[in-house]
Amino acid sequence: MTDHSKKRQPHRKFVAEPFAYHQEIELQIATLTNMGIGLGRVDGWVIMVPSTLPGEKVRVRIYRNHKNYSEGDLVEILEASPERRAPKCPLFGTCGGCQYQHLNYASQLEWKRRQVAELLQHMAKLDDVPVQPVIGSPTEWNYRSKITPHFQKPRDGKIDAIGFLAIGSRTRIIDVEHCAIATETINDGLTIGRKEIFGNPRKFKKGATLLLRDANGTLATDPNEPITEVVDGITFDFLAGSFFQNNPFILPQFTRYVASQARESGARFLVDTYCGSGLFCLTAARHFEKVVGIEISESAIEWAIKNAEQNGIDNCQLQVGSAEEIFANLPFPAEETAVVIDPPRKGCDAAFIEQLVSYSPHTIVYVSCNPATQIRDLQPLRDAGYRVTTVQPFDLFPQTKHLECVATLQRVSSAIGSG
Repeated sequence: MTDHSKKRQPHRKFVAEPFAYHQEIELQIATLTNMGIGLGRVDGWVIMVPSTLPGEKVRVRIYRNHKNYSEGDLVEILEASPERRAPKCPLFGTCGGCQYQHLNYASQLEWKRRQVAELLQHMAKLDDVPVQPVIGSPTEWNYRSKITPHFQKPRDGKIDAIGFLAIGSRTRIIDVEHCAIATETINDGLTIGRKEIFGNPRKFKKGATLLLRDANGTLATDPNEPITEVVDGITFDFLAGSFFQNNPFILPQFTRYVASQARESGARFLVDTYCGSGLFCLTAARHFEKVVGIEISESAIEWAIKNAEQNGIDNCQLQVGSAEEIFANLPFPAEETAVVIDPPRKGCDAAFIEQLVSYSPHTIVYVSCNPATQIRDLQPLRDAGYRVTTVQPFDLFPQTKHLECVATLQRVSSAIGSG
């Protein structure tokens, strides 16, 4: 449990502030936010409390007031939820890396499904689109193949902590000796790295971020080191510091689903935008006559080309595409084409969506690590004549608030083969 009382803040007056700083209250937790924080109300006033669960009665100490809600520390659980379990990590509730270790895994999946459904209903007004049950990770612990712990500038010749930000802080780092969601290869490397850094603090004039990446049991710490991952029989080489999904245990099922959603629409051709080193286009290539992977990063396309060659995939064209002309010169008809999009957390910008709508593919498979921006982007696609047919979340990040979500859209006004 986090105790913010040790860092006393000056008391500030807010309009309609119902609680004094450090006032303790009893609170019934009603729901979880999509940040994984328990939420309760007193006379309509919202109080947010980390490490609590719906249905629980708790004692809370108020530590911060905002215009329309307060934040509190959990002091005592008066009535526990039957879904509560003992966290595996002793730092849970202090370290900001995990939000759900205290919630059994089946309930984590259901809450994540519910949060996606609520976003669909409230942001996109899609009451008629059911959200499928979340597909869980085959490995609930020790699944992360990449972590980036960090430390701050040495003080008085000493480094205080190597780890991750504390809950509710942008500066305080919690010292992490072992991460329960990282692979054991990474934890072994973390132990060695911590020993070297703590033993030689004068080597560092400022803070730093470490890279620890597990590539099939081999540890990489240099971001420019080439590493290898195998997904569903396809071998991928890429730089250790570049983006690649970091739960290898669920990736085969994840990539198969994306390919099936594109192929089952009847599409003969596939376009993979934001293709990176080729994860979706290369794993899906066997299901299509022709595939094009597009990426604005030249270095990522170079790796994607190498990956296609080493896997003997000869029906995949990989090309650098400018943001202004992402769909220019595609070699096949849009009405027989499915497009996979997997943008950064911020989602698609307006120019990209305008080009996508202008190209007008039969099917869009939208993959996102941020359901909020994904659902925001669904509205202009619906306005342009697309219907959301399926929403399927995947839990690539057990014990955390994060998930991946795949939304499939099809053009309402046309059908494959109709001309």
